[in-house]
Amino acid sequence: MSTATTSNSPGKWVVLPHYAFAALAFVALSVLLLFSTDAFNGHYFHPKLLTLTHVAALGWATMLVFGALYQLLPVVLECKLYSEKLATIAFGFLGLGTILLAWSFWNFELGWPMHVAACSLVISFILFNINVVQTARKAPKWTIESDFIVTSAIWLLVTGLVGLLMAINFTMPFLPVDHTHYLKLHAHIGMAGWFLLLIIGVGSKLIPMFLLAHHDETKKLNWSYNLINAGLVLFIADHLLFQTSLLPVYAVVVIAGVVLFLLFLRDAAKTRQRQDLDLGMKQTFVALALLLLPLILVLVVSSKLGLPQSLLSSIYLVYGISVFLGFISALILGQTFKTLPFIVWMHAYEDYVGRFKTPMPKDMYSHTLLRWQNISYLLGFILLIAGVLLRNELIILGGAIGFTITSLLYTANVFRMMMHKVHDLKPFTYGSAKSA
Repeated sequence: MSTATTSNSPGKWVVLPHYAFAALAFVALSVLLLFSTDAFNGHYFHPKLLTLTHVAALGWATMLVFGALYQLLPVVLECKLYSEKLATIAFGFLGLGTILLAWSFWNFELGWPMHVAACSLVISFILFNINVVQTARKAPKWTIESDFIVTSAIWLLVTGLVGLLMAINFTMPFLPVDHTHYLKLHAHIGMAGWFLLLIIGVGSKLIPMFLLAHHDETKKLNWSYNLINAGLVLFIADHLLFQTSLLPVYAVVVIAGVVLFLLFLRDAAKTRQRQDLDLGMKQTFVALALLLLPLILVLVVSSKLGLPQSLLSSIYLVYGISVFLGFISALILGQTFKTLPFIVWMHAYEDYVGRFKTPMPKDMYSHTLLRWQNISYLLGFILLIAGVLLRNELIILGGAIGFTITSLLYTANVFRMMMHKVHDLKPFTYGSAKSA
C-alpha cells in the first residue's frame, strides 16, 4: 500500500462526499422500494421501476464508484489523480442529474427536468473520462487493469449518450424503433461495459491485495477483457442493425470473459498468505457467488424459449435485481469496509504513525453493525427475488424492509467512519516503540 500515500492520494473532501451521497441514495432507494411493491407485477418499463433502477445505478453504485476510484486509481495505476477540481465538478453534475432523473421518472415528467438531468449526467461522465484517461496516461506503465478501467469509463459515456437520446426521444420522437428496444441497449452497455469491466479491472488488483496473494499471470485477464468487449460490440451491432437470433452466443462470449476473471481470482487465492477472512471480504465472496445468477439469467432473457409472458416479465425483473441489488450492491456493501476505513485512517493518522499509538483501519467501524447489515441484506435479497417470482406483494414488502434495514445499518457505519476524530493519542516511549 505504499502507493496509497498522501503524496498520491486526493484530498479527503474529494472522496468522502461520494460515499456520503451514495449511502443516502441507498437509503432513498430502499424507502422508494417500500412504496413500489405494486410495480413488480407488471412490465419492467414502469415509472417506479425506472426510478429504482436509476437511483441504484447512478446515485448508489456509480456515485460510490466515482469516489472510490479517485482514491484507488493512484493505487492501481501508481500515479497521482489528474485533477481534483474535475472530480469535484463531476460529483456536482452526477448528484444533480441523479436527483432530477429520479424525480422525473417517479412523476413521469418527460419534459425539461429529464433533459437537464440527462445533460448533467453526460457532462459528469465526460469530466470523469477526462480524469481517468489523463490519470492513466501518467501511469509509469500501462497494465491490463488500465485497459479495463479506461474502457469502462468510455462505455459509461456511451451509456449516458444513449440515455440522453432516449430522454430527448420522449418528447421529440426521432428514433426509428420503439423505446424498449433502446432501453435494452442502454441497460446492457451500462451493466457489461461500465460496471462489469470496471469491477474486473479494480477487483483483479484489490482482491488479491486484500488476500495478501501474489499472482502476476495476466493471460486470463487479457482474454477476459477481449471476450467481454467483443461480446458487447457484437450485441450492439446485432441489436441495432441485424436483430438475429445470435444474442445467446454473444451472451456466452461475455460469460466466458467473466469466468476467466473468476478463474484468475481462484489462482490468486491459492497463493494467499491471509487465511482468515474479515466481514468485508466474506461479503465480497458472497457478491461473487451472486454473480452466477445474472450470468444464468442473461442466457434466458436473450433466448427465445417460448416462456409465458408473465413469467418472462418476472425473469426480466429478477435479472435486473440480481445485477443492481444483487452482485453490485453486495460487492459495494463488502468493499466499502475494505476501502473507506483505510481512506479515513490514512487522512487522520498517517502523520502520527511511529510516534503515537494509533487505532487500526478496522477499528474505524462497528463490526456488529456490519454483521447485521450482511444478514439483513441477504435476507432482503432472497425475499425480494422470491416475491417477484411468486408475484406476491407481501413477500416483496418483506424484501424491501430487509433492504431498508440494511441501508440504515450501512449508512450509520459509513457516517461513523467519516465523522471519526483524532483524540487522546498516547506517544510511544522508547521501549514500547522498539518492541512495537
